[in-house]
Amino acid sequence: MEKHTNGAGPLHGLKILEFAGLGPVPFCAMLLGDLGADIVRIDRPGTPYGGPADITSRGRRSIILDLKSETDQQTARALSARADALLEGFRPGIMEKLNLGPSVLLKDNPALVYGRMTGWGQDGPLAQAAGHDLNYIAITGALAAMGTADQPPAPPLNLVGDYGGGSLYLAFGVMAALHHAQKTGEGQVVDCAIVDGVMSLMAPIHWLRQSGMWDEKKRQANLLDGGAFFYGTYACADGKFFTIGAIEPQFYALLRDKLGLTATEWDNPFDQARWPELREKLAAIFAQKPRAHWQALLEGTDACASSVMDMVEAADHPHNKARQNLIEVDGILQPAPAPRFSKTPGAIAGPPPEPGSDRDAILKDWGVNA
Repeated sequence: MEKHTNGAGPLHGLKILEFAGLGPVPFCAMLLGDLGADIVRIDRPGTPYGGPADITSRGRRSIILDLKSETDQQTARALSARADALLEGFRPGIMEKLNLGPSVLLKDNPALVYGRMTGWGQDGPLAQAAGHDLNYIAITGALAAMGTADQPPAPPLNLVGDYGGGSLYLAFGVMAALHHAQKTGEGQVVDCAIVDGVMSLMAPIHWLRQSGMWDEKKRQANLLDGGAFFYGTYACADGKFFTIGAIEPQFYALLRDKLGLTATEWDNPFDQARWPELREKLAAIFAQKPRAHWQALLEGTDACASSVMDMVEAADHPHNKARQNLIEVDGILQPAPAPRFSKTPGAIAGPPPEPGSDRDAILKDWGVNA
């Protein structure tokens, strides 16, 4: 796939400078690049090339700078002076030590939106501590609510922390600050902490708890954590899995009809005392047939039911294929840009760059002499 500057998306014309890192910042930059922003990534000397399968590095260009070098610091400052926004994910204080902190760069470029991504935030008792997704979601109440009743809390990949509470809130915060900057000419710092984002994501669960509909002391005992027999995952005869989410009365009624659950014991789905017993009975029913049987019977109906697909199977699911949610680029299967726009559709702007491969083009396009 030939590299190009994306001119189709709604963010076309925005210049965003990304300081290379791991996890949330690259994913945020990928999202913005898919929607048309010109993403320039500053890589460190010796950065290995991740290859075409490094999906979250797609759609940007790369320049190598040694940020401990005064000359390269000046180049970074010059690029920042021409950027609309900056993304960095270092521990608090690192950018200041490199003479690239917001107090310096906002003097050069008063309209700059300075996006800072950390796990703990720019301040607080844990701000300087190392951590990963699991640690961040642990102190928010989110991790404690996940998993089965008789096992330790289950790590939800790193989707809830790094990408849900991190990347998406960073993208949201940067775009909000850009809106303000375009109206006023005033840039600002966006302090995006994963703990803050995950705590924000927990708002609906806090509502349930404070409304008396959630017991925070128990896992697999509540409406949305697998406690309710009508909202969960069941093993099928072939070892594969199937989900049901028939919460509303009309959807639950259809599930009962499809499964032949005519006995009166199924009449009151919100009798929590009976959830464990009814979950065992429903598990026995699903265990009688392979997943394909339940898919043919229930998927696509208002019983709110779906097969559990692995990543390879997901690519072949008819709905995903119809919407082209996964696309192949240069032999690499990867998610398509999201969300979708009726007038300014996003597009993958190019493959993951080899570190430093775009130096001359970047400096020319951004008007920097170095």
